Amino acid sequence: MTGTGDTDAPVVDAHHHLWDLSVRDQDWITGPELAPLRRDFTLSELESAARAAGVAATVLVQTITVPEETPEFLALAAGSDLVAGVVGWTDLTSPAVADALAELRERPGGEYLVGIRHQVQGEPDPRWLTRPDVRRGLAAVAGAGLVYDLLVKPHQLPAAVEAAAGLPDLTFVLDHAAKPPIASGELEPWAGEIRRLAALPNTVCKLSGLVTEADWHSWRVAHLVPYADTVLDAFGPERLMYGSDWPVCRLASDYAEVLDTADSLMSGLGEAERREVFAGTAVRVYGLRI
Repeated sequence: MTGTGDTDAPVVDAHHHLWDLSVRDQDWITGPELAPLRRDFTLSELESAARAAGVAATVLVQTITVPEETPEFLALAAGSDLVAGVVGWTDLTSPAVADALAELRERPGGEYLVGIRHQVQGEPDPRWLTRPDVRRGLAAVAGAGLVYDLLVKPHQLPAAVEAAAGLPDLTFVLDHAAKPPIASGELEPWAGEIRRLAALPNTVCKLSGLVTEADWHSWRVAHLVPYADTVLDAFGPERLMYGSDWPVCRLASDYAEVLDTADSLMSGLGEAERREVFAGTAVRVYGLRI
């Protein structure tokens, strides 16, 4: 099936990863619970799963905060019929961030660079996004015509709201709905902060990563409904985009089931609204050519 409820409509997977452990270690994959991720996840494996699920295009998102990864991803996108955009990484705190972004654009595949991401979720300072050097870097991202993927946890949402309010020319794309506490069943204060962020017109949210915030072994679609309904109500379908978060999603589900789950969560929408969530928002926000 396709996630749009319409077999003729393309589906865009706006969030997935790839890695080759012989090229670079994924040092965040530690402990027995993450052991299923400690292997290579290649473009060919993704292509097989994506095509079977009716996905026409994808956005490849950074995994490691090293400068070498983004040029590799851009070259990969340039040789792929599936990867339509890359969200890469550069040091936002560097005084030379604008030059670094320009250099990425000039590399082979540079036209596929659509956004920048930093793993703010791992920063010990909950107000990292409001630091002057970070704000300068974010302004450079806006100046380069790129978007910023926002990877935060719920307690970092207040700083995200402040950053997005202070940079109205930059589009902030919230990854994984800020990782709500689905496993514990709590909604607040996450839901209130989500609504504050969504009140800013330069914000977008990904319907992604929810299955791995639930109990990996016992989750059901019903467990995700309050959180999906919150982001849908807050952002609307025109500012919500589907992402698989493959292969991380494999901890709790598989590629096809994640798409089917999203389809179920959006079942109350009309055809035009579903097209937005499953393709239109990603194409428009990231400027994808598919």
